[in-house]
Amino acid sequence: MPNAIDTHDSIHTASLQRAAGLISDAYAILVVTGAGMGIDSGLPDFRSRNGFWNAYPALGRQEIAFSDIASPDAFRAHPALAWGFYGHRLALYRATQPHAGFGILRRWMDDSLLGGAVFTSNVDGQFQKAGFDERLLVECHGSLHHLQCLASCRPAIWPADSFLPDVDETHCLLRNALPRCPYCGAAARPNVFMFDDYDWQQERTQGQYRRLEHWLQGVERLLVIEIGAGTAIASARDFTHRMAFEQRAPVIRINPGEPAIHGDPRHVSLPMRALQALEAIDACLR
Repeated sequence: MPNAIDTHDSIHTASLQRAAGLISDAYAILVVTGAGMGIDSGLPDFRSRNGFWNAYPALGRQEIAFSDIASPDAFRAHPALAWGFYGHRLALYRATQPHAGFGILRRWMDDSLLGGAVFTSNVDGQFQKAGFDERLLVECHGSLHHLQCLASCRPAIWPADSFLPDVDETHCLLRNALPRCPYCGAAARPNVFMFDDYDWQQERTQGQYRRLEHWLQGVERLLVIEIGAGTAIASARDFTHRMAFEQRAPVIRINPGEPAIHGDPRHVSLPMRALQALEAIDACLR
C-alpha cells in the first residue's frame, strides 16, 4: 500500500498533467493574477497585517494598517508618509525583474491558436516589463506607474516616469519634493484604486476592459490560468469566476493557500507557488 507521501505525490502529478492537457487543448489563454504572482520576483505580499508590517516596519511601529495608508485621505493628511510608502513601492517595482514564470506564460500564449490576454489586480507593471502585449492587459486597480491630481482638477493621468522618489526607509518618509499635477500644481497621487477612493480616474482601465471584452467576443476554447489571487481582495478571483460562467472556461488555479475550486470537473487546483507550478506544468508539456 502506498504511504501518504506517495499518494500525495501521485495526486500532485496527475493535477499537473491535467493542467498541461488543458493548455494543449486551449485555443486562447486568459491569465488572471493577484499579489501571489510577484512573490517569486521578490515583491512583498500584503495579505496579512503582520506581512505588511514586516515589509514596512515604520508603519508597523505606528500601527498603520495597509487600508489606512492605501487611501486618498493619507495623501491629504500625511503626504510625505503616503508617498514614502508608495514611492518605495514604485522604486521597487522599477528595479524588480519578472521571474521566469512570466516568460513561460508568454510562450504558452504565443503558441495558442488565438493568443492570450492578462487580467491582474497588481499595480506593479511587471507584465509590461516581461513583454506582454499592453493592448490585451487589464490592470483592474490601475497602475503605480501613472499619476493623477489629488485635487481632481480634471480627468487626466500622466506617466510617473519623471518622479524619482527618495525615501527614508527607516521612517517611511519621502525626502524629496512631492510629485505635482502639471495642470494645477496640486499634489499628485498614484493612479491606483485605493480604499475609500471616490476620485480614482478610471478612463485608462476602462479602455483596457473594452479591449479585453472585444477580444473575448472572438475567442473560443478559452482557458483561464489564475495565479496567486486570493479572497481577501477578490477582484481577480471574481473575474475568474465570471469567465468560468460566461465563457464556460476551465480554470487552472495556482495558489498555495487558497487553491480550492468547485464546479466544472475540468478545473484543476494546484496548491503551489507561481514559479514552481508554472515550471512543473511546462515540464509536462515538453
